[in-house]
Amino acid sequence: MNTTTALPDAGPVLNISSYLFASLSDLKPLRDSLRRLCRRLDLRGTILLSTEGINLFVAGPAESIEKLLVALRKVPGLEKLEAKESFTSYQPFRRMLVKIKKEIIAFGIDGIEPATRTAPKLPPQQLKQWLDEGKPLMLYDVRNDYEVKVGTFTNAVPAGIDTFRDFPEAVANLPEESKQTPVVMFCTGGIRCEKAGPFMQKAGFQEVYQLEGGILKYFELVGGDHYQGDCFVFDQRVAVDPRLQESAVAQCFVCQTPLTTEEQNSPLYVPGESCPHCFKSAQEAMTSVIAKRHAKLKEVTSPLPGSIPYTNTRRIYVSSEQKGKTIYEVMAEKVPAASQGFWEKMVRERLMVEIIEHQDERLVEYRAVDPNAPLEAGQLFEQRYPGTIEPDVSTDIQILYEDTGLIVVSKPAPLPMHPCGRFNKNSLVNFLERVYHPQKLRIAHRLDANTTGVAVLSRTSAVARQVQPQFEQGKVEKRYLALVHGHPTENEFICEEPIGTSRVTGGGRRVEEGGQPARTDFIVRERLDNGTALMEVSPKTGRTNQIRLHLWHLGFPIVGDPMYQQNNVMQQKQTLGVEEPPMCLHAWEVRFRHPQTTEMVTFQAPAPSWAESVSAE
Repeated sequence: MNTTTALPDAGPVLNISSYLFASLSDLKPLRDSLRRLCRRLDLRGTILLSTEGINLFVAGPAESIEKLLVALRKVPGLEKLEAKESFTSYQPFRRMLVKIKKEIIAFGIDGIEPATRTAPKLPPQQLKQWLDEGKPLMLYDVRNDYEVKVGTFTNAVPAGIDTFRDFPEAVANLPEESKQTPVVMFCTGGIRCEKAGPFMQKAGFQEVYQLEGGILKYFELVGGDHYQGDCFVFDQRVAVDPRLQESAVAQCFVCQTPLTTEEQNSPLYVPGESCPHCFKSAQEAMTSVIAKRHAKLKEVTSPLPGSIPYTNTRRIYVSSEQKGKTIYEVMAEKVPAASQGFWEKMVRERLMVEIIEHQDERLVEYRAVDPNAPLEAGQLFEQRYPGTIEPDVSTDIQILYEDTGLIVVSKPAPLPMHPCGRFNKNSLVNFLERVYHPQKLRIAHRLDANTTGVAVLSRTSAVARQVQPQFEQGKVEKRYLALVHGHPTENEFICEEPIGTSRVTGGGRRVEEGGQPARTDFIVRERLDNGTALMEVSPKTGRTNQIRLHLWHLGFPIVGDPMYQQNNVMQQKQTLGVEEPPMCLHAWEVRFRHPQTTEMVTFQAPAPSWAESVSAE
């Protein structure tokens, strides 16, 4: 085995690189035996096997490496396998791979067989002598551009390639007169030159040499004379210096470009995120990501998921307050609009069943419902609605912002934020979770299906635990726009009427004594000639239907509100159809403390067409 100039105390892990072009057969048994051996010896790295030979980079304890080399040299054709050595204080590879490949170094040119013919090998000492003497020659660096960037020989000519498969084209672009000049090719360890040499000879180059053992062998036997920089290596060390010690060169996780110390000190270098070569401003990066999200949104909403008939299922848990009641009594409380006859049909046709969950979660039993039996707390039932087709909704969702913790969107209408009532698949959360799969998104606050504007969602439970309480505790500054019937006499006013918790007329609420405290601040932005007024609204509490109900109570119902209408009329609550005139309430702006940066952030959704005067500001 070759000796090395690595310092004795450099580290306990021996790194070897080696290749040999040879005619190999029975590759699958060889691969399997090497996998077992490397696993037993606790080695990591990569071994590539091909009918043309072997190429390997492996690291581990010195005695284990020696045992691997002994085993490899027993393989017919690999008797003369040699290895280059260096040491590290850690294991530079994450896992052990043994693969069978068509070529041990991808080139893609037929007729090049290094096992039978290569260019003459030039010993490192001979190259140093030639360079010392100033012998006329062309030093040709056949490595990829990102490797050349880390370091190369003084006055070397780079091939200017991204991959070794581009090499034939690079050779074709060399000046014709260079074919008469002695050429000394070099790469990291010599393997690429084994194929590049014969190719250049076939291309008409008269005197071609390959640096024996490549740059690493040169470092080992000669040092760094006539070489500038470090040598890129294909493991976690990234690069080694002429002493074969790990250098300070890093590698960008995103674009894989090697980074000098100066580039690592750049403010554009964010480990794991960006470097000076691939950096984009935060806004540019977000714009690119959001464009892809919008394309995905279009894909998952065309057609609308709820437009394809399916069996909708809803589960019902029996609470302690419902203990002793019958299933009909419970359903009458939950869905007062449905008759007992409807529930009797559901039970009769087994479209409502009881679910028995066993200790083994994979075992679930469905039982017929006894409608007269008193219920126990914790019982679970399932309703099934086959052939469900949901009403159409608006899909014009605009993603305003996203980072690792938050998603902020401008919600269109009509569109429920979460599954409810007639909507299950056609909801904002369902659409977004299809785009951000496998993440489960958490809604930070609620908007009615008919309300447009800013909606904030959390991407993790940890973020949700910091964002949702800000909304619940009134720490979020919210501004809405509303177009109302009538002209308020005052330009600014406040409504603090308490709001009841009991539902009336299809789920609505009423102002009533003893209700929950509520406060909404109003500013008249514009009184229009058609008898409507544009309002800026700031809810200081977050009661159900608070803005709509307070305006209705004050005699200024929102234009297009399907429930709280003019002349003190309250209609059955409903989600508007996509073709109906909109309800003119828009969540315009939110301001809260970002859970990750702890800074105050403000997000604003563009004003809708009915608020054109605000849009023009």
